[in-house]
Amino acid sequence: MHVVVIFGWKEETPEFVRSLSDALRATVFEARQRIVGGGPAVVASFSDPAQAAVLESKLAQKGIKALVLDAAAACSSAARFIVRRFELGDSSLRSETGDGQSDKIPYSEIDVLLPGMSISGTVETRTVTERRLSLGKTLLSGGIPMTKKVAHQEEVTTEERRKFLYLYAGERLPVVFSQDGMTYDGLGPAMKPSRELNFAYLLSELRRLSPNAVYDDRLLTRLGQIRLLGPAQNPETNLDLGAAILAACLLPQGRDRFDTE
Repeated sequence: MHVVVIFGWKEETPEFVRSLSDALRATVFEARQRIVGGGPAVVASFSDPAQAAVLESKLAQKGIKALVLDAAAACSSAARFIVRRFELGDSSLRSETGDGQSDKIPYSEIDVLLPGMSISGTVETRTVTERRLSLGKTLLSGGIPMTKKVAHQEEVTTEERRKFLYLYAGERLPVVFSQDGMTYDGLGPAMKPSRELNFAYLLSELRRLSPNAVYDDRLLTRLGQIRLLGPAQNPETNLDLGAAILAACLLPQGRDRFDTE
């Protein structure tokens, strides 16, 4: 799948919305809905990259900045450096994957930090039994309140939240930190008693040590994810795509990472 992303507009003027609706062959209302909350925003997706390129060209002709990203490439594990263990050195971040690959990134070379939250929910049906007042039994007992067991089906929703951090530095593969997928012994004396606290410490330290890096936290909320990815992309399975889109739009050099051109 190839997604068309628009970015870089400053105001949602009537002229801008009209130009977008013309390019998308959508109503003005539909076009406006796709850009609520600012950009970047996915406005279309195609299985054929040629169709995506045609739309990108139409948008460019109307003065709307756009790019095409290959979603499969963005979400491929081969296109990411997934951290299993890390150490925060004095001048650089040292990290390694589960299969032993390692890298060392000077803090001065970190370009983008993107924290994200994967939110997934499961619904299961349970049988709940409770006691309720039985009018029939109460009458038969001469007015003494009597109860009976009543069983009914109840849907229970369980929500699972997992935190991630996407780090982009130069031409390196995107570095991905998973709160639940790492060991934290590399923190040494600074190690905290829980994964959540250790992950929060890692993020705060990387922000402190790389003050010139762009920081964007819109992937931490479901609303931010939907505004970025659009209604057709499921945030639960496309968090990697969301990070790739942000990186591509926040920094010019990021636009070549997953570009289909």
